[in-house]
Amino acid sequence: MLNTAIYGLGRWGNRLTEAVQASDKIRFVKGISRDPERHKEYSQKTGVKIVSSYGRVLKDPEIGAVVLTTPHSLHMKQIIQAAKAGKHVFVEKPMALTRKTAEKAIEACRAAGVTLGMGFNRRYAPSFVEMMGRIRAGQIGDVLHVEAAHSGPTGYSLAPDSWRATRAEAPGGGMTARGIHTLDAMIQVAGLVSSVYAFSDNRKLPAGVDMDDTTSMLLKFANGVTGYLSTLFTTAELYRVHVFGSKGWLELRGDTELTFRGLQGAPEKITLPAVDKEKLGLEAFADAVEARKPFLVPAEEAINGIAVLEAIVASAAKGKPIKIQ
Repeated sequence: MLNTAIYGLGRWGNRLTEAVQASDKIRFVKGISRDPERHKEYSQKTGVKIVSSYGRVLKDPEIGAVVLTTPHSLHMKQIIQAAKAGKHVFVEKPMALTRKTAEKAIEACRAAGVTLGMGFNRRYAPSFVEMMGRIRAGQIGDVLHVEAAHSGPTGYSLAPDSWRATRAEAPGGGMTARGIHTLDAMIQVAGLVSSVYAFSDNRKLPAGVDMDDTTSMLLKFANGVTGYLSTLFTTAELYRVHVFGSKGWLELRGDTELTFRGLQGAPEKITLPAVDKEKLGLEAFADAVEARKPFLVPAEEAINGIAVLEAIVASAAKGKPIKIQ
């Protein structure tokens, strides 16, 4: 059993706690908040003790790992602190906001020999697992092009004083909250991204919310595959990944729906049973810790994803493609 502390007890921190309440691999035993009194009900419900000091938790020999659901800009420092204390780290996406800070965080974990997990829960969605299995088996031939979209109405509920509603914490509009999931999927499908051409604007967000809500990107991958990605914060829910190959295509919509179409014949629709993605992700992290595996997401993929995020902002500002080295 991996005894774990969770830093950040908002909506998502509560969701992760709920996901592993009955797990036999990982459990939360401590939570960290600047104001422990605010979380009395959470503590009583879950049995998680709430404390105010991250530093003290890192010195606790009973804690083997930490889960970070804190503001994105704090991740690098908090990951490095945990790594130096010998604690394994599971960090919510994005793990950092710049390539430089992502590289520093990953290097700290590598130097300390601790496992670094990242909250890409949609890697465990049945539709995506099935899609990747079929692509690797050659069902659609060589991958030529990938399209993805991850959108929803989240922007309408943002408060101007929320850290999630600032350009500093949410560069590229909905990318840090939504689009980064589909970007991660695209990188798994097509490899590392080599250039980005992005457009981003604030079209419909409430007054006082200073970030973009409509962001679209053209991507070129190092192996020649092309791609298109969009993320909107002020429309209806959509999670879609569409992979086109030389022998057909695969499209997922949501976590359980997948469609295959070959060069001939009608589309084949596949419906898969739902799973608890958050539980699977956290238990995979615990398994990696047990097996002494360093990273759940390959370091080069993690760094490339953050480099793309950084390039989106630069491209939208400059109005031209940005190459990623």
